[in-house]
Amino acid sequence: MRQENGWSQADLAARLDVSRQTVISIETGKYDPSLPLAFAIARLFGKKVEDVFEA
Repeated sequence: MRQENGWSQADLAARLDVSRQTVISIETGKYDPSLPLAFAIARLFGKKVEDVFEA
């Protein structure tokens, strides 16, 4: 989704007020975001949290 919006990892990190490393870790599945962060990500992309983080 990030790339579909033309955002770099740094762009997304800035929009979410997290580090670029956090974005990388979420994207690679090495880190599960906190609930507030998961909802912030979903809100940013205009999606439901369960659509963003499918099992």
